[in-house]
Amino acid sequence: MKKVILSVLAVFAFGFANAQLREKGEIEIVPQIGVISANYYGGESGDGNSAITSASFGVGANYFFNDRWSLLSGLIYQPMGTEFSGFKDELKYVTIPVNASWHFGSTRKWNLNFGPSIGFLTSAKTSDGDDFKDEMNSTQIGLNVGIGYKIEISDNFSLLIDYQSLTGLTDAAKDFSFKNTAGTFNLGAVIKL
Repeated sequence: MKKVILSVLAVFAFGFANAQLREKGEIEIVPQIGVISANYYGGESGDGNSAITSASFGVGANYFFNDRWSLLSGLIYQPMGTEFSGFKDELKYVTIPVNASWHFGSTRKWNLNFGPSIGFLTSAKTSDGDDFKDEMNSTQIGLNVGIGYKIEISDNFSLLIDYQSLTGLTDAAKDFSFKNTAGTFNLGAVIKL
C-alpha cells in the first residue's frame, strides 16, 4: 500500500513539475470570486473610519505575449466604501483593470501584475438606504498591484489563488477630497482557450 501511495504522489509531483508553459497568442479566461476589504484614505476621509468587507466577483482574460508576460484585463464587480460611527458608505463599482502580468518561477505558476484601472460607479448608498450617488464621481482611476499562484489541474485548467490591491488615484466624491483603497483575496478558475 505504501508503494502505491508513493507512486501516485510521484505521478502528481511529476505532472505539477512539468506544467505546460504558455506561448505567444494563447488566451486564458479567469472567472473569479473574492473577499474585498475597502476603505477611504487621504484628504477628508475622516478619523475613525474602518474598512468594510464584501464579496467581489468578475471575469478576466489573460493574453500571452510569451511564456513570461501577458496582458490581464476583464470586468470586476467591486464594492467599496467605509464604516464610521456605526454607519456605512457602500459604493459599488464595475472596474476594468489593464495589467501587465509577469509570470515567474521555473513553471511560471507565480505571477506579479500591475497597471491602471477605471471603475464605473453603479451605486452609492448608506447603510440606512440613503442614495448619495449624485454626490460621488461617476468614474474612478486606480492603480492595481497583485500577486497570484496557479495550481495546475490539467493542461487547460488551473485554480488561481491571488491577492489584488487597488489604490484610487482620483477623488471618490465631487466635493470632498478622499479616495478608495481596497485589497481582495480571490479564487479563480483558469481556463485555457
